Amino acid sequence: MKVRTSLVITATVLTGLSVSAAPAQAATTVVASQLAVPWGLGFAPDGSALFTERNTARIRQMSTTGAVTNIQTVPGVSAQGEGGLLGLAVSPQFAQDRTVFIYYTTSSDNRIARVVLGQTPQPIVTGIPRASIHNGGRLAFGPDGFLYAGTGDAGNSANAQNRNSLGGKILRMTTAGQPAPGNPFNSLVYSYGHRNVQGLTWSADGRLFSAELGQNTWDELNQIRSGANYGWPTCEGRCGNPSFVDPLQVWSTSQASPSGIAFYKNNLYMAGLRGQRLWLIPVTNTGVGTPRALYQGQFGRIRTPVAGPDGNLYFTTSNRDGRGSPVAADDRIVRSDGA
Repeated sequence: MKVRTSLVITATVLTGLSVSAAPAQAATTVVASQLAVPWGLGFAPDGSALFTERNTARIRQMSTTGAVTNIQTVPGVSAQGEGGLLGLAVSPQFAQDRTVFIYYTTSSDNRIARVVLGQTPQPIVTGIPRASIHNGGRLAFGPDGFLYAGTGDAGNSANAQNRNSLGGKILRMTTAGQPAPGNPFNSLVYSYGHRNVQGLTWSADGRLFSAELGQNTWDELNQIRSGANYGWPTCEGRCGNPSFVDPLQVWSTSQASPSGIAFYKNNLYMAGLRGQRLWLIPVTNTGVGTPRALYQGQFGRIRTPVAGPDGNLYFTTSNRDGRGSPVAADDRIVRSDGA
């Protein structure tokens, strides 16, 4: 179904910046429906989408016409609380190796595995702390060809500052799960002091941005630098401590509770779970501009935006994750022409 939708703009103040109304329209099309908490989403060279379902532990494929088929169920997934089958990143050599990388929760840890589609997953990183909350889970390939992962503190905030723990970090690795050359601490750790990173993306000039779930007050958009400390648990939001890197932008948890983030048409698009909206954030030469809220309340909880190979933006809903109010069509994958 295709609808024309007005952008719903939140007239509030975000960290001193007034968010004003905008008359732009964006076309949306629901391309797949009745899914079970789609979490990770990526595109194959033929234009089809590969995605994970958190609770069913299935890797599924959506054709360019929206037809969804099952590829396989990942064994050993423990789908409790916020855990389960989470992030997915498509191999840059997918046309040759038919491989994806997945992030998932087991009964003992979170782990990253390499999967040749249809075959048994081969773990490449194990021992990421797990809990019913704060499992992180995002995977993405950077422009440098290395695989990045956003992890959570697993409900133990001390993990974030402990560089020997894989929790509360952004990790950078080879496709074999080894520390990428140039990592700051001769380990998988690329940055630390994070609470729960669920969004990773790069601007056209190679800057890495992350979306991070806060505790009770501030959610964060960060620009990530190698070896930097982002302050959790000492800082939630901006604290002006020179030992830590302050976020570029913060939101109240009711406005955001962010998960995925995508770079598209020179903007960042950040999903809001509790906020039930998609935040459009212009990227400037020195940082970011004033955010605008899209689709507020229209699709419910939004989990993962991804720029598609056809020039459109795609995003998933997360209304069947135990915290939403699903309708019969949920969960959905939606195509948008942006704004």
